[in-house]
Amino acid sequence: MAYVPGVALLAVLTAGCTGGTGTEGPAANNKPGSPSIAAAPSGKYRTLPEPCRSIARSTLEDLLPGIAELPENQQEKAYRGTAAVTYDTDRRVGCQWKSEAAASSRSVVLDFERVVSYDTSVSDEDRAREVYGKKETAAHLPSGTFTPDDAEKVTASPSDSPSDSPSDSPSDSPSGSAQGTDGDAGAGSEDLRPRTLDGLGDAAFLDDLLTRAGSSAQHRAVSVVFRTSNVIVTVRYSEQPALASQVPDSKELQEKAQALARKLVDKFSE
Repeated sequence: MAYVPGVALLAVLTAGCTGGTGTEGPAANNKPGSPSIAAAPSGKYRTLPEPCRSIARSTLEDLLPGIAELPENQQEKAYRGTAAVTYDTDRRVGCQWKSEAAASSRSVVLDFERVVSYDTSVSDEDRAREVYGKKETAAHLPSGTFTPDDAEKVTASPSDSPSDSPSDSPSDSPSGSAQGTDGDAGAGSEDLRPRTLDGLGDAAFLDDLLTRAGSSAQHRAVSVVFRTSNVIVTVRYSEQPALASQVPDSKELQEKAQALARKLVDKFSE
């Protein structure tokens, strides 16, 4: 009978030693009262849509009227577009369509970028907000309130440098600031300057660049960039008239580029 209490005493002493060593485990790293840090949430979008299938044929017919003048077998190829070459289609994809008519040549370029933050303390959406902000800053949007007098001030001659011709391939940011609204018949006092846009995704802006392509032709590229959660979309719609004396209509290009961007916002909302 005297042996049993000894065993019980030994068990109590052993338990006491075991409890003391528990403070050396992982729990010892958490200071009393310190809150646990949760990782920042992932972005809303985990994949990107297929860009070459993102524009309805009827919309392309309106944006690129020259395609209708092609032979039927060439029309199908033109409407399919050309996919951009990217190294990670989960992060970035794009597509381009072109048409050439007797009056002018036009092109449409889409660029979809899904932003992912590799910092656990920064969410994908916050990181996308930073990337979008850099694109807007790079566009050098004019500041100040637009007045009717500005409609005349913004008209300027396009650059004479052939190297100023913008590329139609997707890029990290739109190509600079506008060079005016030459040839905008009926523009009146409407603000056609590069500017931020309301009601388009979480944030959006428009850039309008008029340059010379080659020795004489004038080229206008309108870019609409918007962010929806952790995805940044760039729409670039451009035109180059056949005659050097003609200037692409800024108002028409801007309206059609914005209309396309709004359709894409709805597609992401589906």
